[in-house]
Amino acid sequence: MYRIAVVGDYDSIYGFAALGLDTFPVNTHEEAGETLRRLAEGEYGIIYITESWAADLQHEIERYQGQVTPAIIQIPGIAGNTGAGVASVKKSVEVAVGSDILFGN
Repeated sequence: MYRIAVVGDYDSIYGFAALGLDTFPVNTHEEAGETLRRLAEGEYGIIYITESWAADLQHEIERYQGQVTPAIIQIPGIAGNTGAGVASVKKSVEVAVGSDILFGN
């Protein structure tokens, strides 16, 4: 069975532990990249990552986009929503249903 992880700064993710999710607070770019790689290659089917860290690790995240697992989903951090997570989900849905072909996006 796959597990669910949350990656980001401590203040943004500590509440997810109360929901039973595995939290991985990170402080540096290197630490965040290594954590994401370890989780993606392990038993995690869903990895939530704060938008700010996702922006820093975009090249890492792209390597997993063609795979079924893990699903890497951006979430707002404590600083608020940047809209980046919504844009990536919208594009994924458009590709999945074929509206990118219909509307020429």
